[in-house]
Amino acid sequence: MDAYSSSNDARLFLAAIPDAATAARIHQLAGVLKGAHRFSGKPIEPERLHVSLFFLSGLPQQEIREACAAAADVRIKPFEVSFDRTASFRGKRGSRPFVLVGDKGLQPLTSFRRMLGDAMLRRGLRWVTNTNFTPHVTLLYDARSVEEYPIEPISWTVNEFVLIQSLSGHDYLARWPLEARAVA
Repeated sequence: MDAYSSSNDARLFLAAIPDAATAARIHQLAGVLKGAHRFSGKPIEPERLHVSLFFLSGLPQQEIREACAAAADVRIKPFEVSFDRTASFRGKRGSRPFVLVGDKGLQPLTSFRRMLGDAMLRRGLRWVTNTNFTPHVTLLYDARSVEEYPIEPISWTVNEFVLIQSLSGHDYLARWPLEARAVA
């Protein structure tokens, strides 16, 4: 099996992930908000919390390799992200994502995703790089939905991004540290 292959049932995507301490804080917040909003959905486990950047599921192996090569091309210093609200997104009936969102504190993440998308475009992966992007961290899924609500900001420094294969858990297939490296 190729290093970047996935079964037909697995999802494959690039993501930014919180550090372990921040993931634990987010998970704890999800538990508190679950009770406050009378949600019945189970909070996402800390090791599964992430911000999806680009989905690669269903791509041929060569295109997955090109996407990973594009990921390796990105040069940027670590940056801070900050989520300051919760909201329910539309989703499948009975399974709406309840998420962390923000505005100004997510501009560096949006810029990073644009850079990563540009690197993929240079490698001919136009269909992977759709421009629709609402940075969020899914806390849980529930039949109920709630309006957007402010929270004490949750922030972390994005030091890397990862290739995740998701089936019964999250397997990190590749990691790319963020650092401003000199281009040879």
